[in-house]
Amino acid sequence: MGWVLSLDPSAVLAPGMFLALILALLSGFPVAFCLGGIGVIFALLGMLSGEIEPQFVTALPQRILGIMGNFTLLAIPAFVFMGSMLESSGIAERLLESMGRLLGRLRGGLALAVVLVGSLLAATTGVVAATVTTMGMISLPAMLKAGYDKTLATGVIVASGTLGQIIPPSIVLVVLGDQLGISVGDLFMGALLPGLLMAAVFAIYVLIISAIKPELAPQLPQAELGASQPLQLVQSMVPPLSLILIVLGSIFFGIATPTEAGVIGAVGAILLAALNGGFSRKQLSKVCENTMRTTAMVMAILLGSTAFSLVFRGVGGDHLIADVLLNLPGGRIGFLIFSMLIIFLLGFFIDFFEIAFIAVPLLLPAARQLLGPDALIWFGVMIGANLQTSFLTPPFGFALFYLRGVAPKDVKTRDIYRGALPFVSLQVAVLALIIAVPGLVDWLPRLAAAMAPMSLT
Repeated sequence: MGWVLSLDPSAVLAPGMFLALILALLSGFPVAFCLGGIGVIFALLGMLSGEIEPQFVTALPQRILGIMGNFTLLAIPAFVFMGSMLESSGIAERLLESMGRLLGRLRGGLALAVVLVGSLLAATTGVVAATVTTMGMISLPAMLKAGYDKTLATGVIVASGTLGQIIPPSIVLVVLGDQLGISVGDLFMGALLPGLLMAAVFAIYVLIISAIKPELAPQLPQAELGASQPLQLVQSMVPPLSLILIVLGSIFFGIATPTEAGVIGAVGAILLAALNGGFSRKQLSKVCENTMRTTAMVMAILLGSTAFSLVFRGVGGDHLIADVLLNLPGGRIGFLIFSMLIIFLLGFFIDFFEIAFIAVPLLLPAARQLLGPDALIWFGVMIGANLQTSFLTPPFGFALFYLRGVAPKDVKTRDIYRGALPFVSLQVAVLALIIAVPGLVDWLPRLAAAMAPMSLT
């Protein structure tokens, strides 16, 4: 036992804390309690070994109060409420039905409608689980009934559902902006073009594969199409699209902060639900409960990660991680490859919020030094696109499991895996383009910054 007691605490506690976190996460215990519990245990070990002064731990209440007073984080319940209200009011279902009839005359038109509606729904919910399950329940039976190939149908649904990671307004981007210490509005603007590019690539692929292999995506029978009803399409598409444009426009033009825009979106979602007959006291209670559950989960993880990160910094873990990241071979490129690989692998096992609150703060100091403060928006968009790819990649992608939970029994798991692979390749190509051409991310924020002085004169 003598050699154990002779070990330098500064060389043991930080790696031990990181290893304990990995083991705790693999145990399946709730992440928030894993983070907080490990923070408390290693704080006691640090004080017993003399590595941490007791006064250091007294900073935790101030940090928690700082989180509670963070105005930006109020956008999370607002956007969750907006998405949940639009999802549960039946607006998405009516939109998919009318757009499917309009595009059903095209070969692959129903799949194209899924991409378009999925993109719109992703922008309103910003949560992969909600988008994939909703699209799976609404569109998968209709596509299979129309004779669509199972792999194409499932692939389109899971790919469109993951767009909520990167298309604003998204709670993913809200959390990323807060953790990276950058403007959420700038991150929204930076993610807009890559998100639309991703959706456009999916749509183009659907049209090409439907033309090359028409048996995968047959045209809908004329009897199912019925008469073309452009008015119905306008009535179903314009309200949610207008709401998204109002929310984003108010942020982009500096009229409202992301939090204020989220409240506008929540109120607008209530009005749309009422106008479409999908609003009731029971419905409101259900949406509020969903919002409360999601927000409570996010805040619990954030509080746990705050305790963990404070103690981890106290035992020298931040310096240990920084030394490793700053001395990677390849410098800037090596850091990008390593950080993207770590985030991609973590996306197989833990949800985005855990990644944002655990991994991103550890990568942030090295990102600031190697990439520069001006590149953090680009870095944040890369993280969002990377997680989108991770959530779609077999065999562990979360989106695949969400669809498996609502898919009919005759749709096998291997059908979902095979259907996702082409879209994974497309996402990797777009991610590579984002890395190679930072202007895709930087253009809109720079344009907004250049126009800001003009608007003041």
